[in-house]
Amino acid sequence: MSFKDQAFIGAQYLLPQHLLSRAVGWLASCETSWIKNPLIRAFIDQYDVNMNEAQRKTAEEFRCFNDFFTRELEDGARTIASGDDVIVSPADGAVSQLGPIENGRIFQAKGQDYSLIELLGGDTQRAEPFMGGEFATIYLSPKDYHRVHMPVTGTLREVVYVPGDLFSVNKTTAENVPRLFARNERLVAIFDTEHGPMAMVLVGAMIVAAIETVWAGLITPPKRQLKVTDFTNPQPVTLQKGEEMGRFLLGSTVVLCFGKDKIDWLDQLKADSPLRMGEAIAKAD
Repeated sequence: MSFKDQAFIGAQYLLPQHLLSRAVGWLASCETSWIKNPLIRAFIDQYDVNMNEAQRKTAEEFRCFNDFFTRELEDGARTIASGDDVIVSPADGAVSQLGPIENGRIFQAKGQDYSLIELLGGDTQRAEPFMGGEFATIYLSPKDYHRVHMPVTGTLREVVYVPGDLFSVNKTTAENVPRLFARNERLVAIFDTEHGPMAMVLVGAMIVAAIETVWAGLITPPKRQLKVTDFTNPQPVTLQKGEEMGRFLLGSTVVLCFGKDKIDWLDQLKADSPLRMGEAIAKAD
C-alpha cells in the first residue's frame, strides 16, 4: 500500500465521521442560491455528470444539492429488462464483487471478507435463508444516478437500521478496512419474492448525509441504535421490478443477497463491470 493510501486510510479512523457527515449534510440541504448553484455546477464539471438524461438540466432548477444529487431521469432513460426470471441491476454503478456466500462469509476484496450475519444486523435467523446463496456488491460513484430500484418484484417483510461507522467506500478502503460493509451504517430491507427472500442492503459512507426509502422517507433515526421494523402487518408494501425503493443523499453501495440455488449471475459480470439500472444481471433458477 502506498504512503498516500496509508494516509487516506489513517485519516478515516481519526476523522469525526458522523460530525463531518452532518456538516456536509447541512451544506447539501442548503437552499441559498449563491451557495447551492456554484456547488452543483462545480460537481457536474468535476465528475462529468451527464445532465442530458436528467429531467432538470441546470443548477438553478434544483432546490438544493441533495435535490440535484437524487435527480430524476427523463422518461425512457433506462429500460427495465423483461422476463419473470430476469433479475435487474438496482442502480447505476459498477460491480465491486459478486459470487457465492461461502461459510456465511461475503468476499469484500483481496484478503478481506465479512460476516453475512453481521451485515444483516446480527440476527442468525434473518441470515439463515441466505447461507450458501449469492451476493453482489454494487458501487455507486459520485457521477451516477443515485436512486435505487427493485431488482425483482417483492413484498417488504422487514427493515433493519444498523448504526455504525462512516468510512469512505471505494477500492482503497475495501482492500484495507476490515469488514467495511458490515461496520458502516446501513439499511437492510428484506423482501419476499417469487425467487425466495432477497436482502437489499444500502450501505452509508463518509459524508453520506442520509438514506431514504419510498415507504418511510428519511430512515436515519434520531438515536443511532439498531432498529427493526416489521412490515408484514397491517399493510404490506409491494414494489414492482424496476420501481424505486430508495435513494442515497450522497452516494455509496448496495449489497444484494439471494438464497441458495435461487439465481445465477450472468457470465459476463465480474469485478468492475459497469452497470445501468434496469439491465439484466442474473437469471432465476
